[in-house]
Amino acid sequence: MEVPVKYANSGDVHLAYRIFGEGPRDIVLVPGTLSHAEMSWERAAAKHLLDRLTAFARVIVFDKRGQGLSDRNVAAEQTVEERIIDIRAVMDAAGSQRATIYGWSEGGPASLVFSATYPERVSALVLYGTFASLKDPPWAISRELWESYVKSWETHWGEGILLELNAPSVWGNEAFRRDTGRWERATASPGSIGALMRLNYDLDVRRVLPVIQAPTLVLHRIGDSLVPSDCGRYLAENIAGAQFVGMPGTDHSIVDSETQDFVADRIEEFINGERHVHESDRMLATVMFTDMVGSTQRAAEMGDSRWRGLLDDWYAVVRKELNAYRGREIATAGDGLLATFDGPARAIRCACSMRDRVHELGLQVRTGLHTGECELTKDNLVGIAVHIGARVASIALPDEVLVSSTVKDLVAGSGLKFGDRGAHTLKGVPDEWRLFTVL
Repeated sequence: MEVPVKYANSGDVHLAYRIFGEGPRDIVLVPGTLSHAEMSWERAAAKHLLDRLTAFARVIVFDKRGQGLSDRNVAAEQTVEERIIDIRAVMDAAGSQRATIYGWSEGGPASLVFSATYPERVSALVLYGTFASLKDPPWAISRELWESYVKSWETHWGEGILLELNAPSVWGNEAFRRDTGRWERATASPGSIGALMRLNYDLDVRRVLPVIQAPTLVLHRIGDSLVPSDCGRYLAENIAGAQFVGMPGTDHSIVDSETQDFVADRIEEFINGERHVHESDRMLATVMFTDMVGSTQRAAEMGDSRWRGLLDDWYAVVRKELNAYRGREIATAGDGLLATFDGPARAIRCACSMRDRVHELGLQVRTGLHTGECELTKDNLVGIAVHIGARVASIALPDEVLVSSTVKDLVAGSGLKFGDRGAHTLKGVPDEWRLFTVL
């Protein structure tokens, strides 16, 4: 029976997806470099994996924005925030409330951030051949070497060029290379691949790893030709309770059915033996602290009645912006506000918009942002991320939106610009933190 292609709406973007099988559990496959909802799953090894997984699960596949059958008239680069929103949109459209997320290669960072941001939607996390950062240890590939790879891909796109690094065992197979070239041409353009790969170089999700609660299985080929196996070991060492399974072989991509059997066996064993996870309100969130500049002096000058009126206007403006950018108000304290966002780019844009809007009231605001693990209690938000956000805000200057390096790393590709404010010791927080001002 033909499995139809359906479309999920993620904002204004249409994402192609398909649902295979009718198993009791859901698995969402988050693709690597390329995705094509039809052609990708006609390839022998991928089709074999689907057959194996649908024996015990309902499998949801989708095309990334800008690729395959999804909308192509979008920015070639994709921020990690857009990627996790797209995963959620596909799950919603497919009626999947909770699923195992299986992300491989380029799809790994988004899978990691999604699992940390929406823990209630993730029953388990499976990763294959992926990484938390390209430019930093344990991979630490130089920008120059990465750029040489990207330029080669752009120059020879559509010729099966991905096989040279991803699957050297079949690089000399002319028929396989020709088929891969057809897949490359149908899936994406050279420019879009170049833009996406250059963006990935600046992406860093290492600080997300300790926040992940889902049972996690990390699969990685010991001799991986592209992504060093130490990248997989690093993930397993920094995600609580994660299992690492080293796989034989040197190809980064899986091009044979036997290896897909190995992967499917491990996933089936992992999912069917899934342990009970205590439900909590721990999550990855971007924390925003904002407060009015010079409020004490202004209150003394205006008197109680006029000051209360101005404060009401202040909160009306701030809450309107929060609503527009999908922020969640947590608490207020005098002339300050604590809010959270499920995406750092929206948090930054909200903070900048707030700053501009309160100028109309003759006011200035200072804002601090940090992304990290939080726990939502009955009436407050707690966790080290909250303390860091508060300390960042305390350093911010009037009209400044100041962010931690974690926030900056997570918005790579968003077009947001930053100025370096140097390393700071934050009171009560371990280590030095590099802070950046939003330009």
